[in-house]
Amino acid sequence: MNLTVVGTGYVGLVTGACFSEMGHNVYCVDVDESKIERLKEGIIPIYEPGLERIVQNNFQEGRLRFTTSLADAMGDSDIYFIAVGTPAGEDGSADLSYVIEVAREIGRHLDKYAVVVDKSTVPVGTGERVHEVILEELQNRGVDHSFDVVSNPEFLKEGAAVDDFMRPDRIIIGSESERATEVMRTLYADFSRNHDKIMVMGVRDAEMTKYTANAMLATKISFMNEISTLCDRLGVDVENVRLGIGSDSRIGYSFIYPGCGYGGSCFPKDVNALIHMAEQRQLFPLVLQSVHQRNLFQKMMLGEKIATRFGKDLSGLTFALWGLAFKPGTDDMRDAPSIVVLHQLIGAGARVLAYDPVAAETARRELPKAWFDEEKLVLTEHQYDALKGVDAMVLVTEWKPFRHPDFDAMKRLMKAPVVFDGRNQYDPERMESMGFDYYAMGRGKQVQPASSSCSL
Repeated sequence: MNLTVVGTGYVGLVTGACFSEMGHNVYCVDVDESKIERLKEGIIPIYEPGLERIVQNNFQEGRLRFTTSLADAMGDSDIYFIAVGTPAGEDGSADLSYVIEVAREIGRHLDKYAVVVDKSTVPVGTGERVHEVILEELQNRGVDHSFDVVSNPEFLKEGAAVDDFMRPDRIIIGSESERATEVMRTLYADFSRNHDKIMVMGVRDAEMTKYTANAMLATKISFMNEISTLCDRLGVDVENVRLGIGSDSRIGYSFIYPGCGYGGSCFPKDVNALIHMAEQRQLFPLVLQSVHQRNLFQKMMLGEKIATRFGKDLSGLTFALWGLAFKPGTDDMRDAPSIVVLHQLIGAGARVLAYDPVAAETARRELPKAWFDEEKLVLTEHQYDALKGVDAMVLVTEWKPFRHPDFDAMKRLMKAPVVFDGRNQYDPERMESMGFDYYAMGRGKQVQPASSSCSL
């Protein structure tokens, strides 16, 4: 089939590349000329395991093409995926301006029946709005081409997006048209061979399903983080609690690992968007508001532990930070807990040596330039370089190389063997037996204050 995917971010590029991998002809469209030129050269703008090979191979085979012109891409296409950003507005609502602009351009050039697919995460009712905009443009042109708008939400985990797309748990098609539904079934047939993974529902149902899925996962994380804080106060090891409740099949082990908060492009934005949708309809989403507030608080917890241990003024102290990306397997730092920790440390006068396997360039783009100019933040090339002469190490992102480090080398390199583990990667008894002063999230050990002040 001939497809056009508008947007070459995480969702758009993965969608286009994976469909081309299955033999479809795909145009990927983006208004960023430099990004399109880099893609033509095989340079991937994001870090996503397995994606570079698929993009390069299918571009060379001619199945995957890149352009800045949607009009040029529309000539042969039968399906148009809208996969542009929907950033959060100041009030938490999803900004649909990019989605609407793409819909308008589709309407300006549509010349035959097509299925327009909302792949972006969009509020309930967006499919109807997209339909109205396209129809309005067709009427302005005085033409009467039929089309259908479908919701096909993505469920891709950053760091595992290619595998998630190629081996989906479910494929949700929100459609009010039998014709459009059959087109989508044909398109996804190769992804559903083992057993039928396709679920057909209304457009609004599909839009709501995406938000609800992310909000549910965020709720599990925030709930467990709240329990971990209580465990600290009660002298309880949250790891044992996690194992105890995870064995209940109704709960399961996924998304109940306590830590220093969630980030990324989905959970924070989608929880806020759901809150906004509820409040617009005079509802009070107490659970969702609590999930959001708990996450904001959780991101402060590492800094609070550090302040309790070292005092409010961190001038003259140097900290190692392991992990900048919001999660392993990606270079994405949107809403990452590391940003909060860095602001706390540097704001209190500390110097930070930071290491991340892939997110260094993102950090240089996204973090304050003054931090680098004044060497308040130094990005190291190697994991152990960040430990040289530091007063403590702070683990924020649970990359695999951090799981089993050389603890003897750590003690030799660090000025003091103090570790703040924001992801509970290490066994407390082992750490303390090796001479580390070890603090984790909810492991039942209270931080001994260095002064009466415990806030950064």
